[in-house]
Amino acid sequence: MIELPPVAPVTGWRSTIRLPRDHYLRLDSNDYSVHPSVVGRRVHFAADLDEVVVTCEDVEVARHTRCWADHQSITDPVHAAAAAQLRQARRLTAVPKVDTSVEHRALTDYDRLFGLESSEEGIA
Repeated sequence: MIELPPVAPVTGWRSTIRLPRDHYLRLDSNDYSVHPSVVGRRVHFAADLDEVVVTCEDVEVARHTRCWADHQSITDPVHAAAAAQLRQARRLTAVPKVDTSVEHRALTDYDRLFGLESSEEGIA
């Protein structure tokens, strides 16, 4: 037999993604929830045969048991509650009014621009 290598081989899956708005990451055909406080930020995930671990800036933001069924959504109740709380806080935020005043022009300005002045204007 040959000797084992000095460094253990890399096993499992490792990747980095920007977490989308729905705060789920997809691995194979399953979606795993991630704490919604890191939406829009880069997260690193590592998966092996038993679990999926997601970190953001070396802080663990999700840990799930690996699911081998197809097309499943695995949601941590803590993540769902945090998402609901963030949505509620967003709804309560006052939206500032935007000034939408628009200049009103006389239609005669357009007539003059296109050379459509009526002959009645010339008679005074």
